Amino acid sequence: MRPRHSPTELFSTFLEFDCDQVQGWAVDPNLRRSMEQAIAQAAGVTDGMTDLGESYWTLYWYKIWQANATVPGASLARGHLMAYIQETCYWIAQKTASSFSNLHYSPADLFQLAIAQVDKVLKGFDAQQGFSFKSYASVTLHNLIRESLRQRQEVDICTDWALLRKLSQKRLVEALQAVGLSGEPHYLRAWNCFKMLYVPQQATNSRQLAKPEPVVWEAMTQMYRQISRQQDPQQDPQQNPAHPTSVAQMEQWLTTCAKAARAYLFPNLLSLNSPKLGYKSGELLDDLCETCLSETCQTESLLSQLISAEEMQERQQQQQQLSELLSNAIQQFDPESQELMQLYYQAGWTQQQLAEQMQLKQCTVSRRLAKLRESLLLILAKWSCLHISPSIALLAHTSSALDEWLQAYYAQPNFQPNQPYCTS
Repeated sequence: MRPRHSPTELFSTFLEFDCDQVQGWAVDPNLRRSMEQAIAQAAGVTDGMTDLGESYWTLYWYKIWQANATVPGASLARGHLMAYIQETCYWIAQKTASSFSNLHYSPADLFQLAIAQVDKVLKGFDAQQGFSFKSYASVTLHNLIRESLRQRQEVDICTDWALLRKLSQKRLVEALQAVGLSGEPHYLRAWNCFKMLYVPQQATNSRQLAKPEPVVWEAMTQMYRQISRQQDPQQDPQQNPAHPTSVAQMEQWLTTCAKAARAYLFPNLLSLNSPKLGYKSGELLDDLCETCLSETCQTESLLSQLISAEEMQERQQQQQQLSELLSNAIQQFDPESQELMQLYYQAGWTQQQLAEQMQLKQCTVSRRLAKLRESLLLILAKWSCLHISPSIALLAHTSSALDEWLQAYYAQPNFQPNQPYCTS
């Protein structure tokens, strides 16, 4: 994959896949024009200085999105930020695919899954913390993808009957509404009969629950008819299409419920490079920001939200100071503590693996990690109050900010760990 360098490339191009292989960068014309106009406007405001880095433009578009999150124009800024984190999503997808065994999703699938979470990244990011948008996106998307895969694996390996047993009524109602079946009460009634009567006679894996026996189907059908007569005493069963005429009808309704639940809980991934329905040419990517370009780029409000170069330089200096402060603090840890942090945050070892390696109890490892993290957290909290105006939001996010920094610190390509204390 060819790296991007210029701000115009970083904020207006998207990865293009072909058979799960990266083919290059696709340029979004609307975003490109928007970026070129923003650069020209910045040149006029900053006395001709146009050599502004990606950190500047990240905060620039984020502030525009944040100020207009509820209006259509915000989708343009969202498109720029989505383009910016393309590499981040790609490397997360590659790393996740290699760390899961028997994974049924390709890196391209995981990439689209990561991109779909961009709104959660935007809503959770806090520019006042002094951490970069890319760092926050990397940590957040990594956690979201792993959790999503865990949930997807749970549902993918469930039979229809196991899924219906696990499903709550609230989720089923939402799933039926999503597919346009909210006005069909017989689906919910059939599911309630299934939940009440289908109790496996033999112990079985809850994920591999078998199809009910014929006698259970008969009992469910009879119960359904009885409930229907009680709820609709004036209705002739022979004239009511909601009454099942056979066991096959009951099975069809329950199968429909299971399909609706799967589609609602875990919809299929759709690539931005997918062709537009009803068109012989063109992709979904073509319509990403088409409706909002003229509304946002031609308004003077952009200039009022332009971040000054001085502010950006100060923010970068603060980030560097904080990074040096925390790095020095880690270097002051004893060798065993440094090794513990390295294996936990860089190698991804679990507390149980660390306990076995260091011949300690898991609770001891947990307490040591918590103590080391608390010492860094105290440093971060003191620094934040000195360099950034303290607020409830800032203090509430200090803990997550430390996690972001630790993940980024130990994930550096040129990170050189100390001599290991533990030996294999």
